[in-house]
Amino acid sequence: MPTPRLLGASSLVVPDVCLGTMTFGQQTDAADAHAQLDMALAAGVNFIDTAEMYPVPARAETAGATESIVGNWLIRQPRDKIILASKVAGPARGMEWLRGGQPLALDRGNIRAALEGSLKRLRTDYIDLYQIHWPARNQAMFGAWRFDPAGERACTPIREQLEALAELVQEGKLRAIGLSNEHPWGILEFLRLGREYGLPLVASTQNAYNLINRKFEYGLDEVCWRENVSLLAYSVLAFGHLTGKYLQDPETPGRITCFPHFGQRYDKPGVPLAVRAYVDLAHRHGLTPTQLAIAFVRSRPFVTSAIIGASRREQLQENLAACALTLDDALAAKIDHIHLMHSNPAP
Repeated sequence: MPTPRLLGASSLVVPDVCLGTMTFGQQTDAADAHAQLDMALAAGVNFIDTAEMYPVPARAETAGATESIVGNWLIRQPRDKIILASKVAGPARGMEWLRGGQPLALDRGNIRAALEGSLKRLRTDYIDLYQIHWPARNQAMFGAWRFDPAGERACTPIREQLEALAELVQEGKLRAIGLSNEHPWGILEFLRLGREYGLPLVASTQNAYNLINRKFEYGLDEVCWRENVSLLAYSVLAFGHLTGKYLQDPETPGRITCFPHFGQRYDKPGVPLAVRAYVDLAHRHGLTPTQLAIAFVRSRPFVTSAIIGASRREQLQENLAACALTLDDALAAKIDHIHLMHSNPAP
């Protein structure tokens, strides 16, 4: 059974495993999605993460489908037994259709509209953890690996974002707030402004973290530990790369082959070499690559919950089983040795 943990400085207690849902409504139909939700809940995973723009890749035709699928399942569950997380999308080119074509700022009107839409689709009157999906400001993310000052743009000030979220907390529509795809400056600024103006403090950040992307360890780990901000680690299998399936057959069906422009974070020259090293290490120790990848993420002291997801229920069954594995010190040291030779090929 998963281990319960406190989420940052909030009152939420979450399991150290979370079910991600971004395939629901695209790669995963409603029947399979509900079977996955049932399977996760039976395994003690009552922490469900979704977003207004899901499934991915985001399209006008499918946006919101994931939340609707989850909502049709949620209505049959005791609501107080489920920890439900969702996200409001930040500004993004090519997604102008979201929220009826409103400009995708993170201002009061947009945040409220996004939340009201999510509540309706999820068939609930509150969300336990509401996260800003990505920063409104200029920032390197989703495969971009360095900050570019030339990309500066006007954006909603962080204080204004916090004030909008504070209203929703006061109305009882949110229990806690969090961030996603954030960087050290952003987390510290949200916390500074929250403390200075008596606004809600962020409880968590949801960032990519896996064997080939340990960028979180370059500053964010210390910030989150000292400031009591939990990491919800996503992409623990690196879009399926860390299962080794793309080494065996580069054209095997999966997110990378179905949506070739979606996984740009992993379209880097050092990825195959690093993946091969971890796959070989797993096999030498009698493990599947999936077991090694998930056990590594769950072993890290700054990871409050590892988000696992799957296109099919058979994959989820394997991922849940992998959560039972604990890394020993010797194997952890071998992982670090490979990391030093192939450091962060997919930042």
